[in-house]
Amino acid sequence: MSDSPIILSRRNILALSAIAGGISVSGPLRAQINIGKVLDAGKDVAKAESITDEELKAYCDQMTVEMDKNNPVAGPKSAYGKRVATLSKGLANYDGLKLDIKAYEVVDVNAFAMANGTIRIFAGLMDQFTDDEIRYVIGHEIGHVKNGHTKKRMQSALRVSAARKGAKAAGGTVGTIASGELGKLFEDVIAAKHSQGNENEADDYAMGFMKAKAYPGMAAVTALDKLAAMEGGSGKTKWLATHPSPAARSKRMRSQLV
Repeated sequence: MSDSPIILSRRNILALSAIAGGISVSGPLRAQINIGKVLDAGKDVAKAESITDEELKAYCDQMTVEMDKNNPVAGPKSAYGKRVATLSKGLANYDGLKLDIKAYEVVDVNAFAMANGTIRIFAGLMDQFTDDEIRYVIGHEIGHVKNGHTKKRMQSALRVSAARKGAKAAGGTVGTIASGELGKLFEDVIAAKHSQGNENEADDYAMGFMKAKAYPGMAAVTALDKLAAMEGGSGKTKWLATHPSPAARSKRMRSQLV
């Protein structure tokens, strides 16, 4: 598979599912997420032992570097880069977390977070959502990190991967995972299913985040309503079985507004 930007297949959309469940929406952007190298994964599987927090962060850092290398990160001169920088201002250190929030100039309506505080918002989502709706998405992804959901997904993926076995350490430092294994690891982490309880916890956190920042909580409702509308729009945007219904989540969020 080449390293040039490609159109996501249904399987690869599943691998990148996050808050938006992996919807791929046509748009004016030229780029879609480049997963040529990222999904070039090895087939060997081995059970990994428990990992330390240091190792967990190191592996997430390696995945972040790999994803950013193979996908178009919106820079400071990009409209998407400027917008996400504005919407995430003051969040580099938030609620005890060190966060790295950036945008990918990718047409998918999606976002994801990793246990090291990496949060990536896709341009396709930014095209569809208002500023306050994007703030809800950011709050939701912070909620996954804060509540340890992303850490548990990473640990689960490592337990069934050969990533740690193949990692080579130098000078007593945490091992470096091969590029292909990083791709497989990322796929396993992002494709892992969040439970309804996890999604509700992240939504609850997001609502608290919106209220604490004096942002309109109704944005959480309208964002989920938009995702629900996309779910029923066509076969290409049909929700995959990775997240609870956005319509049900919207109803639940609405009940928190009173």
